[in-house]
Amino acid sequence: MESFFEDMTLPSTSQSTPKSGHGGLQMAQETDHDSSFGNFSTGSMTEAQQQHTSSSIDAISRRVQELVEKINNDRTSDQKVLDSFNEKLVQKVTEGCQQMQEHMYLVYEKNSNEMQVKLQELAEVLGSCTKLCSELQEANLALASLRAGLAISITESP
Repeated sequence: MESFFEDMTLPSTSQSTPKSGHGGLQMAQETDHDSSFGNFSTGSMTEAQQQHTSSSIDAISRRVQELVEKINNDRTSDQKVLDSFNEKLVQKVTEGCQQMQEHMYLVYEKNSNEMQVKLQELAEVLGSCTKLCSELQEANLALASLRAGLAISITESP
């Protein structure tokens, strides 16, 4: 008899709720429907059948609970994977930023050295320009003196 109940599915609860005014008809349908479980002359289940149905419900409840726990465990596992991914991503981004910063400082140092050389060359050129400007002013003064001396000698000569 146990193998008979293993293959059974539980009836839909939509037929087991009697509606007012149709109670007799509803009970006849339930009895007909319940006849698929075996021969019930009184319409009630034996104690063994009730225990089997109860154990089936308990088994389904345990299975549902196991599935819920598995889903929760999977969610916890998913969260751990996501947290790990997040940590690794933050670490990679931090490493990338640090490498970029180090490269930037190397470029700054190279540019600073190049600018130092250029500024030194510029200082030398400006020094030469200042020296040439002084020489030109001296030459200009000498020419002005010569001109003045020529102008005096021209005016003194008859």
